[in-house]
Amino acid sequence: MAELKIITMEDIPVTEVKWLWYPYIPYGKLTIIHGDPGDGKTMMILQLAAILSRGDKLPCDDTEREPIKIIYQTAEDGLSDTIKPRLLAGNAECSQIKVIDESEAALSMLDSRVEQAIIETGAKAIILDPMQAYIGAKTDINKANEVRSVLSQLGRIAEDYGCAVILVGHLNKSRGSKANYRGLGSIDFEAAARSVLLVGRLKDDENIRVVAHEKSSLAPNGKPICSSQEK
Repeated sequence: MAELKIITMEDIPVTEVKWLWYPYIPYGKLTIIHGDPGDGKTMMILQLAAILSRGDKLPCDDTEREPIKIIYQTAEDGLSDTIKPRLLAGNAECSQIKVIDESEAALSMLDSRVEQAIIETGAKAIILDPMQAYIGAKTDINKANEVRSVLSQLGRIAEDYGCAVILVGHLNKSRGSKANYRGLGSIDFEAAARSVLLVGRLKDDENIRVVAHEKSSLAPNGKPICSSQEK
């Protein structure tokens, strides 16, 4: 049994939230980017990674920034034939983008290699795409207590190293539901995240993708962002 420890609020210092991309992605917290299959989630996150790898300005954010190191994990797309070509198309500085080798053992959110990789590389952002593939084989994504346990530990890593943890997720098929109830698995995924972005197609022009700020716990919601993407 754990020993009782009481914390007095008077002794807790006030800290300021730091941002990877204000107000969309905070440092030290969990962010979810989700959407329907084929609507451009991975393309959007790779474009974001490319910009961050160069240290360029981001949409709706004029902050001057330095290039950062990023860990990108994918369980769906090939690194050589899909991911790297897309990064190159976005003029990414590929030396800044790292991948944890999963050839001998699949990665999960609670794998010690996640924390080790952040320490070794100095990464300021880690992307898990899709998040459902990295929750862990023994975790039921529909059970709130199991999802919360995993995400709280991942959130602790994010906070300890000031690293933005970005989880890319699929939506379910319940078209009539509110967007924040359409993520696969427990609603606790969205509840644990401090920011949730939704990527979708514009109804009047399917070549236009829209990034909408669905949830923002730490700042006012950001403006929707549109981008053109040919088939």
